[in-house]
Amino acid sequence: MARLQIDTVSKQFGADYAVREVSLDIADGEFLVLLGPSGCGKSTLLRMIAGLEQPSSGRILLDGNDITQEAPQRRDLAMVFQSYALYPHLTVAKNIGFPLRARRRPRAAIAARVAEVAATLELSQLLDRRPAALSGGQRQRVALARAMVRDPGAFLMDEPLSNLDAKLRSATRAELIALHRRLGATFLYVTHDQVEAMTMATRIALLNGGRIEQVGTPEELYDRPRTTFVAGFLGSPPMNLFPAQVLRREGELWARADGVEAALDITASTDDEETSVIAGIRPERLRIDDAATAVRGRVTMVENLGSEELVHVTAGSVELCVRAARPAGVRAGEDIGLSVHPSDIHLFEADSGLRLSWQQPEQLEIPVPDATAVSVA
Repeated sequence: MARLQIDTVSKQFGADYAVREVSLDIADGEFLVLLGPSGCGKSTLLRMIAGLEQPSSGRILLDGNDITQEAPQRRDLAMVFQSYALYPHLTVAKNIGFPLRARRRPRAAIAARVAEVAATLELSQLLDRRPAALSGGQRQRVALARAMVRDPGAFLMDEPLSNLDAKLRSATRAELIALHRRLGATFLYVTHDQVEAMTMATRIALLNGGRIEQVGTPEELYDRPRTTFVAGFLGSPPMNLFPAQVLRREGELWARADGVEAALDITASTDDEETSVIAGIRPERLRIDDAATAVRGRVTMVENLGSEELVHVTAGSVELCVRAARPAGVRAGEDIGLSVHPSDIHLFEADSGLRLSWQQPEQLEIPVPDATAVSVA
């Protein structure tokens, strides 16, 4: 198995940065997902780790050894590509055994190892077939088997499920999770699909514009997003984000926007000037409540998702989405109230988008990486 360390790695194409000063420490046996929108640099970063691209600066270490300049075949890493990259003229057995034949392993040893890996991935009955005779899910498992046959230190996976339909993708996710637990291997997995990231990862590194926005467990990124980008990227539907003011009134902090006025359940020693923020509330944390006064608005649309409904509400100038169990009991054009627990209101600094916290009752603070927090009066 292997520990991967990415030390301030950057990649430039001309004057443009695809990856900028990314640092990650991926523990032995971890399942870390590189998540982000298209063009954020996640696949470029994976290719640099695999040795298919050279970093413009920085280092890549495997178990403490600098492999930045090592050729791909000399790195103890196995990569699974989005396109599977199977040899169409070879049988499943020969596709799986190809890495071992390239290393001139004995024929008997190759056959034994291929049989072992094929049994693990339930491919034993398919060894004589060619890729054209396989389903998408079977091809995916063959690509995984070819990566596993070498017993590498770490597996690198570049959106391996993107070519599968929704049902098969869900089943293959479960297979990968079980495989990771069984092998105890280090997995580094690239995807733009937040469902894959949330369900599979032990930790997520969310990238944006070639930089890391936040690294943490799926729960940490979802429950305590560090920036408005993280808050808006994770969640389906995403977090409701809207401009607001934080004011101190009668010894308490309140969040106020056009159509929204909610207590934050934070004591303040004095009344003070208002502070401009971005407020955020997860759709599932808003509750339809006729007696509520925090939010009053009009239903503009109700989307039926089967077991749930998405209720779209306009409150003043604020557009909100509510995720509720079906039937929600409301219709378009109806005026309703919404309630929210103070702990479910997230606050972000208006200009930087960084998450706000409070260290003292009368101060909101912006967490700044590797620096002392900056207070917002």
